[in-house]
Amino acid sequence: MPFYERGDVRIYYEEQGSGFPLLLTPGGGLNSIAAGWPRQVFDGFDTFKNDFRCITMDQRNANGGQSTGPVQVEDPWGAFADDQLGLMDHLGINEFLFIGYCIGGPFAMKLIERAPERVQAAVLCQPVGHSDKTPDSMYDSGVDVWAPELMKNRPDVTMEIVEQYLHNLYRVQPDFFYCVSRDFARQCQTPLLVMPDDTPSHSYVAAMAMAELAPKAQVTVYPWKEDADIKANTVEQVREFLKAHQPVKATA
Repeated sequence: MPFYERGDVRIYYEEQGSGFPLLLTPGGGLNSIAAGWPRQVFDGFDTFKNDFRCITMDQRNANGGQSTGPVQVEDPWGAFADDQLGLMDHLGINEFLFIGYCIGGPFAMKLIERAPERVQAAVLCQPVGHSDKTPDSMYDSGVDVWAPELMKNRPDVTMEIVEQYLHNLYRVQPDFFYCVSRDFARQCQTPLLVMPDDTPSHSYVAAMAMAELAPKAQVTVYPWKEDADIKANTVEQVREFLKAHQPVKATA
């Protein structure tokens, strides 16, 4: 099984297909793992395998996954970006496309902040973001769903560490997409396709704010997932968006 290792970080990943590289991260919050694709709103890893070189991964310390590393309290969003960019480096990939489901919305924006020249375009599918109605939805999910299982298997991880980690993920910047500012969105020149949702964690308000603020952002219809025909057309819109933004001379 393929792993990428850097110091005390070990990342499990999978690949399929050929063509221009497309990194995809499934939803599941901090439990985002490759095995979770069949449970997603649509399985992008399978859907786009005939169009792109699809790469997916278990995020660091996701329960049920095989990627491990320190619980990076000081810069948690940056640690995820380091893992993702490090995997691309390991595979010899410079430029790539990105699709992030759920927590992958913030992943996308942190990647773009870190390496705007590498991310050619990004799809934000049902992105998580701050909601005034449910401001601690993601924090609570971390405490209730992610932390107990992790602490069972990691005696080095205490509740104090967990609470500080989740605080730095979701409460240090309790607005918008958590990891980037609205000012950054206004200046972002990376093409974005936003696929809104409206749940306690998938903030419709935050998603639409990104669609309105980012100069090169597009937005799908909403709602898009309930009706089979609308959903199929929206998935095709994603495909065409990605194809339109791959370099003419696609090299991995």
